[in-house]
Amino acid sequence: MNGYFGQFGGRFVPELLMPPLVELEHSSAKFLNRSDFKEELSELLTDYAGRATPLTFCPAFSAELGVKVFLKREDLLHTGAHKVNNTLGQALLAKKMSKKNLIAETGAGQHGVATAAAAARLGLSAKIFMGAVDVERQRANVDRMNLLGAEVVVVSNGTQTLKDAINETLRYWIAHQDDTLYCFGTAAGPHPFPELVAHFQSVIGLEARDQILKKTGTLPDYVVAAVGGGSNAIGIFRHFLNNQEVCLIGVEAAGTGEPGCYNSASINLGRPGVLHGQLSMLLQDEAGQVLPSHSISAGLDYPGVGPEHAHLAAIGRVRYEMAADADALNACCLLSRAEGIIPALESSHALAWVIKRAPEIQGRTVLICLSGRGDKDLDIIKNALTERGLKL
Repeated sequence: MNGYFGQFGGRFVPELLMPPLVELEHSSAKFLNRSDFKEELSELLTDYAGRATPLTFCPAFSAELGVKVFLKREDLLHTGAHKVNNTLGQALLAKKMSKKNLIAETGAGQHGVATAAAAARLGLSAKIFMGAVDVERQRANVDRMNLLGAEVVVVSNGTQTLKDAINETLRYWIAHQDDTLYCFGTAAGPHPFPELVAHFQSVIGLEARDQILKKTGTLPDYVVAAVGGGSNAIGIFRHFLNNQEVCLIGVEAAGTGEPGCYNSASINLGRPGVLHGQLSMLLQDEAGQVLPSHSISAGLDYPGVGPEHAHLAAIGRVRYEMAADADALNACCLLSRAEGIIPALESSHALAWVIKRAPEIQGRTVLICLSGRGDKDLDIIKNALTERGLKL
């Protein structure tokens, strides 16, 4: 693996960041395929995180849409989202590398919580960088990180969201690389992070493929996942990529959906550019300056995307479409009331695509990655409904 997916990827970083990235690349090659590493990680995923996660058929939701909807229930994992698949893998790798400390960025807070939990489980310290805007809209997750023993560093520069949290984490890593591993949260960033994170998250698709075959006897017509940086999506897509009969849909955040307003749809509305050490699709102005992003979902509020997604879009293997804030909010409420499952606002973007396209895909089988649960988003959901004159 040379760090590229077609034309996208690479390692565009200051010279001072090269040594820890090269060390991580070599350590990944050394440990990931060793039987003892696999066994330890499998035990952690099973007995601590709660894998395998169920595949849930949604009878009422399906009947309302006329589409057979199955949910891959990453929301039922320990800490409430798919993020723990990756943090347990990277924390275990850190121990093998004799690192004592984990650092991480977080937007919605789920990766921060998962990093804090993995660090506590494996006897490591954790320092989590989080934008001030996200600290306010995800206060419950900040409290969870603190309770788990992590230090939360509030980032107050720039847009004070995920992009700026990543910048500060990379700066910190430069000065503390000897005893610290950056536990990167999504399938983006400089090589080897996109491949490393995808490797740990591919357990989602591995399980889902086997489960859907056992339940239905065939592969789904559609696999749908929300895309910010893209870790849950690449995790479920990986084991369906070679099946051309399966349509893969990545759903980006369109923000308010109004012309001229900020969004997070970097594949649909961006151009190739370099951000956080990778060449990928990026929201930028005519001068190449990174544009602010926006989504009702903090976890999708990012102006770039992982390079593998950019490549899959370029070759046409995955369709990347958009869902607006209002559509995601509606989808969240609809699933909650139909099935008794409160989805994260991130996952609600994938649900929103299925609702919108339902008239065109009647009778088809759709597998959706429910990447996280919506507990963390209740204040946002309540406030957004209030602004529209609605109630929970």
